Amino acid sequence: MNDGKQHPTTTDKARRDADERQRRQAEALRANLARRKAQARDRAGQEGPDGSADVKGGGGA
Repeated sequence: MNDGKQHPTTTDKARRDADERQRRQAEALRANLARRKAQARDRAGQEGPDGSADVKGGGGA
């Protein structure tokens, strides 16, 4: 289906740059996920015997 409009073509350099950017973003997302999982494991390990989280520095009344 041709709509009669000219569309810009992607150069090899632009395609490589986009691929590299996507690779870096995927790597950053994997690192972020690993960090979040570690934080969740850490929080799960801090739960008290009654199942409530041990909150320090809550600034209570």
